[in-house]
Amino acid sequence: MPLAKIYPASEHGILRKKINKNALSVLSQLNNAGYQAYLVGGCVRDLLLDREPKDFDIATNAQPEQVKSVFRNCRLIGRRFRLAHILYGREIIEVATFRGNSDQENKNQKTHEDGRLLRDNVYGTLEEDVWRRDFTVNALYFDINTFSVIDYTDGMNAIKAGLLELIGDPETRYREDPVRMLRAIRFAAKLNFQLHPKTEHPIKELASLLGSIPNARLYDEVLKLFLSGNALATFQKLRQYGLLAFLFPQTEECLKIENNSRSYDFLIKALENSDKRVNAGKSITPYFLLSVFLWEAVQISYQAKLEAGESDYFALQYATHEVLKAQVKTTSIPRRVTQSMREVWVLQSRFEQRSPSKVYRLLNHLRFRAAYDFLVLRAETGSADMELAHWWTTFQILDAEKQEQVLTQLNPTRRTQRRRTPKKNS
Repeated sequence: MPLAKIYPASEHGILRKKINKNALSVLSQLNNAGYQAYLVGGCVRDLLLDREPKDFDIATNAQPEQVKSVFRNCRLIGRRFRLAHILYGREIIEVATFRGNSDQENKNQKTHEDGRLLRDNVYGTLEEDVWRRDFTVNALYFDINTFSVIDYTDGMNAIKAGLLELIGDPETRYREDPVRMLRAIRFAAKLNFQLHPKTEHPIKELASLLGSIPNARLYDEVLKLFLSGNALATFQKLRQYGLLAFLFPQTEECLKIENNSRSYDFLIKALENSDKRVNAGKSITPYFLLSVFLWEAVQISYQAKLEAGESDYFALQYATHEVLKAQVKTTSIPRRVTQSMREVWVLQSRFEQRSPSKVYRLLNHLRFRAAYDFLVLRAETGSADMELAHWWTTFQILDAEKQEQVLTQLNPTRRTQRRRTPKKNS
């Protein structure tokens, strides 16, 4: 086993003020209780890159039950690998026990015949834990007592080189957990790193292993991939390595259709807008982006049903049901999300109905804003009428009196009838 290289404070530049105060408290309490404890993983990597870490994770030689005995505000979670969550209001500091050698026979470890680890509660030392981590840039440990970075895998140099390298034999590690392929793409896109050739090489060949991952877990991974501010780069890399087909098979099939550049442009524009919103500190809802991914599949199914003689209403209802039913077999989208997706799709045709009652009903719909943004996106990429999008853009910012004037001009006959009705009743 290689010896660790220790980088003192003068060689890494991590400042105490940039470390989460609750993480510092957890480290201090574990140390005071006689345990080893270090910051580890993405938070150390991001601090070294002068980024703001999203989470502060801790690795320790204390086993989960021992961690729980130190903290009253602790809960234990996980089946595949037990973790301790230290709760500070809505903030969670995750504490993991050092993992041991995965090659040893142990009743706490269970492996599927395809190589996937189903249970992995094998504990060990810091020196063993290093080699159980995924990428060298995520295998750096920060010692709060000496303010030094501990590096067994040459992760510091990988960070300097902008290189993402898997620890151990890549094929074995991908078979242990195929989601590591998605993590490789996500980190490469997030950090703007290149994949190490050995890390990159097996991905296309092993991509089909993602089919063995529970669809609920893949849904969680989709959210991480596309809602973190690097959606466009992630999408391009997923397609490059043949992984998108195992997350959105219908989308991949639509993108392969010749002369379908409009669908591609629509998706790219949505991903660009999503990244802009996230990086500007604005929120983005999963259902909107998922609606974009599956819109073309819905349209193809809808047209096929119209040609088969279905009415417009039922053709759209059947199409949305068919597409969503197929998608949830891959990624288990929650019902509340699929319902919102349906509403965004169905409301698209209602923008064309501009009688006063229908306009106000649509304007007050819970999903109006998302559906309107969807319409504008379609117009910008040539799949909807730009004049219609401009009309709704203008109408919603007018005051009530001017809205009435616009609707009167658009529907003069109906508007006159509405005015006469009160006179007759009076």
